[in-house]
Parts: sequence; structure tokens; C-alpha cells
Amino acid sequence: MKFTDIKLSENLHKALLEIGFVKPTEIQKKTIPFLLNSKKDLIALAQTGTGKTAAFSIPVIESINIKKNQTQSIILCPTRELCIQIKNDIDILAKYKKIKINSVYGGTDIKTQIKSLDKGNHIIVGTPGRVIDLIKRKKINLEKIKILIMDEADEMLNMGFKESIDTILEKTPSKKQTLLFSATMPNEVFKISKNYMNDPDMIEV
Repeated sequence: MKFTDIKLSENLHKALLEIGFVKPTEIQKKTIPFLLNSKKDLIALAQTGTGKTAAFSIPVIESINIKKNQTQSIILCPTRELCIQIKNDIDILAKYKKIKINSVYGGTDIKTQIKSLDKGNHIIVGTPGRVIDLIKRKKINLEKIKILIMDEADEMLNMGFKESIDTILEKTPSKKQTLLFSATMPNEVFKISKNYMNDPDMIEV
């Protein structure tokens, strides 16, 4: 199977070709077609370094309606480094689409991030603590999101973000697609899937 076998927009195929993405990895092969054709919730279990970011980013990019200047998807991840990496990856994949992507994380000036958010965005990538801070300041509004992604969910819980994740999830509409990516499925991750996901499918690599 090649990326050219997957029904994607021309702009996305062009970006994939430029970065030399020819054959999808195992997780991409299973996840991308599923997410392009389904609005169901999904738990995807795969180790770091298996191409998870593109596995969820490609379908998210395809789901964005650029005519609507509102946050349509949020990606939560455990660390500032991962946050920056995911935003960079999406920037490259969405090169030929007019999608606005913002990343928000702690340890850096919040005012700069607020300035960026004020310009509007379609996708936000953020660490839970900073996302909550910006929700409280009314700079992030998740009422219209269509897709919520938790990346490295087990890591986020190991780092003590459970309460923050609960708070964020409560601010999102009940009608949305929730995707949970994790290397392992400890009890805490299982609980989150039970509480906040609607009959999710599972893909394991």
C-alpha cells in the first residue's frame, strides 16, 4: 500500500510527495483510512517513533473547514518538545492548505501565544496545563471542536495531568470524535476511555 492509494486531497498528496512519504507505516496504514471514513472514537496503541503524528494529523487536516475561523481540533500532548514537533509536522503536511495551527505550552511567554491565538486558529496543539490557563483567560474556546486527540496519553497521566485532562474534556462538546493514542493501556488510560469515549474502536500495532 502507498499513500497514493489513499484518497486524499491533491494539496496533501503534493506535500507528502515533497517530504518523501511514499509508503505508510503500519499505524498509518490502519489509522488513516479508518479516520477518513469514520466519525467513531478510536484508541490506537503504538510505540513512539512509529509515525503516529502523521497517522492522526493527515485525517485532521482533511477534516478542517478553512472557511470557518474557529478551533476545530485540539491535540493534547505531555511535553513542550512534543508540542513543537507535532505543530512542525502539521505545518509541513498542511503546507498547501490555508490552515492556521497554534501550539501552546508552558515555560514560555504566554503573551506571545495569546497574540497568536487572537489571530484565529483551526488546530491547537497544547500541553494540558497551558491549555487550561488559556481557557480560563478566554483565549481558547473548545465549544465547536470536531476532533479531540490525546497523544501519548499514558505519558500525560504519568506526569500527573489527569485532572487537567478531565477539566479540558468537560469544556468540549459531547458530539465530537475523540482519538486516544498511547504506547500502553494502563488503568488510568482505560478509565479516561471509559469516561470520555463513546464505544471506541481499537487499533493496535
